[in-house]
Amino acid sequence: MTRPSWDEYFMRIAVETSRRSTCPLGHSGAVIVRDKRMLSTGYTGSIAGYPHCDSKDHRDDICDQVIHAEANAVIQAARNGVSTEGATIYSTSAPCWSCFKMLSNSGIRSVLYTGDESIDKKVLDASERLGLRIEKLILDVY
Repeated sequence: MTRPSWDEYFMRIAVETSRRSTCPLGHSGAVIVRDKRMLSTGYTGSIAGYPHCDSKDHRDDICDQVIHAEANAVIQAARNGVSTEGATIYSTSAPCWSCFKMLSNSGIRSVLYTGDESIDKKVLDASERLGLRIEKLILDVY
């Protein structure tokens, strides 16, 4: 058995976390890590206590009521009094512009993602300007 790298290890946890997603459009998971220690996890889902979304909640392949995995991971860290300053987030999807802004302002310094979708050029340009590392991991994690 080959021991996984830290990146593969944490991305596998993000993949497993994504299995909790409640949105039929996107099953994303995220793990926030600092110093090789998990700080928080999150998955794409409805507002806590709100019904799970279904196809009638979608407009143009976008769901109105879900919170993205990255946002939920930051929210859970905040609720538990855990700082995300200087952390890395592992996500099963590329961050959208809204999530990127939130990740940047939360102090996260690295975003590692996997998945088939392309990343928004605006996100890449802003990350370069801000010195925030964004990298797509090509791992066999599924």
